[in-house]
Amino acid sequence: MILLTVLFLCIISTYSASVKGHTTGPSLNNDKLYKFAYSAEVYVDQAKASLQKSAGYRISSDVDVNLLWRNPDNDDDQLIKITIRDVHVENVNDRPAAKNIFKGKSTEKIIGKEYLQALQRPIVLEVVRGKVKTFYSYQNEPGFTQNIKRGLASLFQLQLHSGAAHEVDISGKCNTTYHVRQDQVTKIKALDSCEIEKQGFNSHNRILDATTKATSATIYVLEDSFIKSIKAEENYVLLLNSRRKSGAKIVSKQRLELKSVQAGPGLIAGKQVASVVKAVDSSYVSVPLVAEPVKSECKKCPSLSEHWKSIREHMHPEKLSKAEAAKSFLSFIQNIRKATKEEILQIIRSENKELLPQVVDAVTSAQTPESLEAVLEFLDFKDASSSVLQERFLYACGFASHPSEMLLKSLTAKFKGDIANEEIRETLVIVMGALIRKLCDREGCKLPAVVEAKRLILSRLEKAKKDDNVRMYLLALKNALLPEAIPLLLKHAESGEGPISNVAATALQRYDPSFLTKEVRETMNRIYHQNRKVHEKTVRTTAAAIILNSNPSHMEVKNILLSIGELPLEMNKYMLAMIQDILHFEMPSSKIVRQVLKDMRAHNYDRFSKMGSSSAYSGYITRGPDVSSTYSLDILYSGSGILRRSNMNIRIFDRNAELHASQVVIEAQGLESIIAATPDEGEENLDSFAGMSAILFDVQLRPVTFFQGYGDLMSKMFSATGDPINVVKGLLLLTDYSQEFQLQSGPRASMEFLGGLAIDISGGMEFSLWYRESKTNVKNRVAVFIAGNTEVDSFFVKTGMETTLEVETALDFISTVQFSQYPFLVCMQMDRVESPFRRHVTKYESLPSGRRYTARRGKAELLAGNEYPLHQENSNMCRKVFGAKSDSSSNWF
Repeated sequence: MILLTVLFLCIISTYSASVKGHTTGPSLNNDKLYKFAYSAEVYVDQAKASLQKSAGYRISSDVDVNLLWRNPDNDDDQLIKITIRDVHVENVNDRPAAKNIFKGKSTEKIIGKEYLQALQRPIVLEVVRGKVKTFYSYQNEPGFTQNIKRGLASLFQLQLHSGAAHEVDISGKCNTTYHVRQDQVTKIKALDSCEIEKQGFNSHNRILDATTKATSATIYVLEDSFIKSIKAEENYVLLLNSRRKSGAKIVSKQRLELKSVQAGPGLIAGKQVASVVKAVDSSYVSVPLVAEPVKSECKKCPSLSEHWKSIREHMHPEKLSKAEAAKSFLSFIQNIRKATKEEILQIIRSENKELLPQVVDAVTSAQTPESLEAVLEFLDFKDASSSVLQERFLYACGFASHPSEMLLKSLTAKFKGDIANEEIRETLVIVMGALIRKLCDREGCKLPAVVEAKRLILSRLEKAKKDDNVRMYLLALKNALLPEAIPLLLKHAESGEGPISNVAATALQRYDPSFLTKEVRETMNRIYHQNRKVHEKTVRTTAAAIILNSNPSHMEVKNILLSIGELPLEMNKYMLAMIQDILHFEMPSSKIVRQVLKDMRAHNYDRFSKMGSSSAYSGYITRGPDVSSTYSLDILYSGSGILRRSNMNIRIFDRNAELHASQVVIEAQGLESIIAATPDEGEENLDSFAGMSAILFDVQLRPVTFFQGYGDLMSKMFSATGDPINVVKGLLLLTDYSQEFQLQSGPRASMEFLGGLAIDISGGMEFSLWYRESKTNVKNRVAVFIAGNTEVDSFFVKTGMETTLEVETALDFISTVQFSQYPFLVCMQMDRVESPFRRHVTKYESLPSGRRYTARRGKAELLAGNEYPLHQENSNMCRKVFGAKSDSSSNWF
């Protein structure tokens, strides 16, 4: 045992002796000058393109490295001097002289004499155990040359054993992993972990957003305890979530290769680092190794007013469904984001009434403190005459891609103040609900402004006496989707009168199924089965939809199926159609429904052969590798053949997220007296009413009323022109992604995608007593323009790529009902017109002098129109409707 102990101590002492005098990082030899060849390359291109045709540039130089000082008490503590010499700038790929922006220009002309001199001034690094402890350079040196030196200095930081480390370099404080194998060291830097000042934002919904993936790897080859070669590569890939083909990448490469070792200057004597550095050059100061933000100024960019004049003609109301309007809208937003409050107010105050709504759309969508202050100063909510501008401002706030706490705080203050127009007051609180949800989704639920807005809406709903006020706060909660609001919504859904109950139920329908607890399902069951009071068909069918969408039990599904046959005539048909649609579209509850249908008491001919014209159907609009979109159409009629509710939904989803792109609901009630028909159970005392409610990109809008009351109905029937009523018209910012990145080689990179939507949604309802026919028409006219720009800014040269996508389309939904017989004839049509689609990619390189290279590629195609088939029963009915019309027209005389 004693012998083993002695042997162990001998081994330990031998090992200690073998490492003594060797550093744990790279070690330079005394009195030697190491001469390296250095290059830093930048490539910008499409995500999956090869680098051979990329835009970009290369900076190459010689680099001299020598040891200035070694701590006499610690060999691991060294001072290293690094000098850049003989700098060249050139294209990263071979290019003909006519397309070479650097051709005929010296490095001094490209970079500038003063900047080149600054770049070639040496730096000094204190390296302790392979890590850069202190970076010495000159004070007030230009930021971009300092960053290039920081990028070079960061390469000299490494450790010679495998493992993880937290390192500070030009990218910030980052998590780094080392893998060591003989004379090769591989360093992997997790760029998403780097702690550095970041600028940028992204869109609220993942489907409308973009995704960035970043990687960094450096391979060191060592010889005689020092660096023989370094190869470093960073990759930033940006993908548009809705169309991953439209992506971009930035590749940054650094290479450092030892060319020779020569006799060099001797070491400087001294014990303190500071005194040694002062001896080298008294002008040296310690500066952070982390990059400083640098961005070149645009010297020839137009002012905000000049830019507005250049795009103004595309912003007229009659052009708002064109792609050029969406394109102009996006470029205007980009310029507003750089403008001062005074510049913005100058344009707002000088524009005419026709174009002002579009200006307000853009100013609000810019979402900067200056733009918010400007538009709030301009708008006077005490003035009812400017209600159109106020509404456009509020809806632009509701669709904000990255709303701030200040925005919600400002709207809350406005709501507490005087508002001349009651519809604007209603719109304001509904938009507040949308902002609460967006801020909560970004973990901002505990922000003071959010807490105050939630408290205001919930407390005022509990105190509200008038139905209009109750409905207003319920619509706000329909946007906010607060978990704590569910008990209030249940109360109003079950005990409220028709319209109130309906809004509360549809608000609950928007919650994620995980929030629809046993208590929610029990309340919905009581409403559907009318255990406590009689409810309108619209509320009962909504309750059934909530039950079937919230992981229903076997008994709940069975009770719903057994109720079919005991319901009002058209509701029987509607519920059958809903069940069939669940099975046809393989919805989550389809498995339990199939199990229940094995019971012949629930599934028999008597129950499944009920007559009627109500329907529910879902289908795909598109199915793609990135995203898919679905539509759902359901129509519920009264027993007399008059439309009760028409509901059209479009949803977009991918593997991880869903977006409720649009919903248009047309509702009518109390119209049976016009044709001397008998109302259905529970609907005997309803006032005559027709209106439209819409959801657009997950935001509930203020409902629109076509008519209210019998007198208003008669007046509008005799004065009707058949023109549709506008629900939404304007410009929306959908995709709003912008991020800046610090490249390890020194330059600053930026990636952005902006997506604009020019939209015009209108709806109408025509009613003919003469022909005993009603028709509803929902028209969706949209134009989308998406612009992406990926750029690397090195102060003396910019290189990048612009990507644009544009499409114009229209989607019409028409429902025709002939109620001269029973079962009455119903024909639903959903058509999409031919749609022009254009895509362009432009790669560029430019110098401050104005010399520029561009390479542009484009593709244009016409996307075929489509008439969506819906279901076979509908197709058969349409033949009868239009067959009857042709017969009546031919026999007119």
